[in-house]
Amino acid sequence: MGSKGSAPETREKERLADMALYEHIYLARQDISAQQVEALTEQFKKVVTGLGGSFEKTEYWGVKSLAYRIKKNRKAHFSLFNINAPHAAIAEMERQMGLSEDVLRFMTLRVEALEEGPSAMMRKRDDDGERGDRRGPRGDRGDRPQGERRPRREDGASEGGL
Repeated sequence: MGSKGSAPETREKERLADMALYEHIYLARQDISAQQVEALTEQFKKVVTGLGGSFEKTEYWGVKSLAYRIKKNRKAHFSLFNINAPHAAIAEMERQMGLSEDVLRFMTLRVEALEEGPSAMMRKRDDDGERGDRRGPRGDRGDRPQGERRPRREDGASEGGL
């Protein structure tokens, strides 16, 4: 029937079929340092990789203002993960996040494909840096001659002449 060499390949395909792609974002308290957020990220990475998953991308978005207070916090550290892992690994990571006092909120979404390159938040940050020269001279007014204006009418008469 089948050769002995195909059994490991079949098991590998089944293992990969159990893996799913996830985008995960978590918010950490504002009063911890960025190094502590990185330590949390490493802790969660170890949980997922220990259960057979892998991280495709991690991004630290920095401290941002929240739309409303969460557990008496007005700001939070934002981090994004792109993960390729079985559901059990994600469930264990979420369980540990729920137990951590430093994690305010988290959200995991299953996606069909992971986004390549930087996320929208990182692209936005790059765009904001390029717009630093906005307070200079107006570039859209180059066609107007400088200093030449119509003289103002001193009398209050209208142009209609009635």
